[in-house]
Amino acid sequence: MSDLCERLQDMSEAGVYRLGCPVEVLRANVDLSEQCFFEVDLAEVHGKGEFLAAVAKALHAPDWFGHNLDALADALGDLSWTCDGGKGYVLLFHHADESLHLDATDHAAVTQIFADTVSYWKLQGKPFWVFID
Repeated sequence: MSDLCERLQDMSEAGVYRLGCPVEVLRANVDLSEQCFFEVDLAEVHGKGEFLAAVAKALHAPDWFGHNLDALADALGDLSWTCDGGKGYVLLFHHADESLHLDATDHAAVTQIFADTVSYWKLQGKPFWVFID
């Protein structure tokens, strides 16, 4: 088992990070750690609506997904429709800048949603990771 695979299973380290390895290495280690992996492409994203649509697409969000920040929080705190039984979750944003292509207010809200999601899943005994590439 690789160091990255072991770290992905460590709930105390779960959080939001800039990706520090090749995507292929992350993918392989996510598979080894038996976690659910979601990749969000932000190459064509310019604002909150497109950001939420890209995340919904990557998560294969159910019909109830309302394309607002509350729906994002609800979806990230459930995930049972797409990957029930995984040992944790990894969300990778491709083509992302530091703001995730969001304005300052929306970026702050999304950052808080990520932090709350990490904390929620820790209470459930599962790590939740966000990587920005």
